[in-house]
Amino acid sequence: MKRRFFRKSFGLRNGGINPSGFHPSQLQFYIILAPIVLFMVLPIVFIVSTAFKPTEELFIYPPRFFVYNPTLKNFGDLFNLMSTANVPVTRYLFNSILVTAISMAASVVVSTTAAYALSKKRFKLKKTLFAINTVALMFVPIAVTIPRFLIIARMGLIDSFLVHILPALAMPVGLFLLKQFIDGIPDEVIEAAQIDGASDVRIYWRIILPMIKPAIATIAILTFQATWNNADTSSMYINIESLKTFAFYLTTLTASASGANTVAGQGIAAAAALIMFLPNLLIFVILQSQVMSTMSHSGLKG
Repeated sequence: MKRRFFRKSFGLRNGGINPSGFHPSQLQFYIILAPIVLFMVLPIVFIVSTAFKPTEELFIYPPRFFVYNPTLKNFGDLFNLMSTANVPVTRYLFNSILVTAISMAASVVVSTTAAYALSKKRFKLKKTLFAINTVALMFVPIAVTIPRFLIIARMGLIDSFLVHILPALAMPVGLFLLKQFIDGIPDEVIEAAQIDGASDVRIYWRIILPMIKPAIATIAILTFQATWNNADTSSMYINIESLKTFAFYLTTLTASASGANTVAGQGIAAAAALIMFLPNLLIFVILQSQVMSTMSHSGLKG
C-alpha cells in the first residue's frame, strides 16, 4: 500500500527507478548530459552548415561555425559538374545502392550463422577460431592492404563486381558482437527446441534471429557505413569506370574540382560530403532504438 502511494505520488514506475513523467530529480541528469549531447551534435551541425556556406564564408577569417547567408550554389555547382561525366551519375549511384544492399544482406547472414555456431555448437577449434577473430579486431584496414590485394588478385576478383561485396563479409567486429549477444540466450531454450525435433536451421530461423534483432540492426548499420562510404575498393581493384561506386565518383569529382579551382572546389566538396553523410544519418535514426538495445545487452548473459 505504501509502495503504491509512493509511486502514485511521485509518478514513478518500475519500483521507483524511472519516473513516468518529468520529475525534479531528473534535473541532475539533464545538467550532465545536455553539454555532452551538444558537443556530440556539433560535427553534424558543422557538416550541414558548411554545405550551405557561400564562397566568401568558406574562406572568411576567423572562420564561422554557422552559416550566415545560406545558399544552394554549392549544390548547383556540384550537379553541373556531374552532368559533364562520361559515365552517367546514375550508374555510380546504382552500383553503390546495389553493392550496399547485397553486402548488408550477405554480411548479416554470414555473421549470424557463424556467431550461432561459435556460441551454441560444439566442435573442435571453436575457441581458436573465435580467438583469431578477436585478434583480427586489432588490425586497422591499412595494415592489411597488401595481403588483401594479393588475395583478391589470386582469386581473380580484379575488375569484378564481387570485389565490392566479398571483402565486406569478413567483419570481425560484427561476429564478435553477435556472438556475445547470442551467448545471452539461455541454452535451455535451444535444448527445448532440439527435444521437440527442431533442426539447426529451424532453431536459427525461428529462435535465434528473432531474439537478436537489435544486434542484427547494429551489424546492418556498420556494414552500410563501411560499404556506402568505401571509395578504396574502386580505386585499388577496379579499372572499369562503369563498375565504380558513387563514393569514389564524388571523391574524384571533388578532388578534380579542388585542383582546378581551389575556391569553388571547397564548396563542391562540402556539398558532396553532406550528400554522402545523409544516408548514414538516416539509417541510424531509423534503427537507433535497436542499436541502443544492443549496446545495453551485448555484454550481459541470461
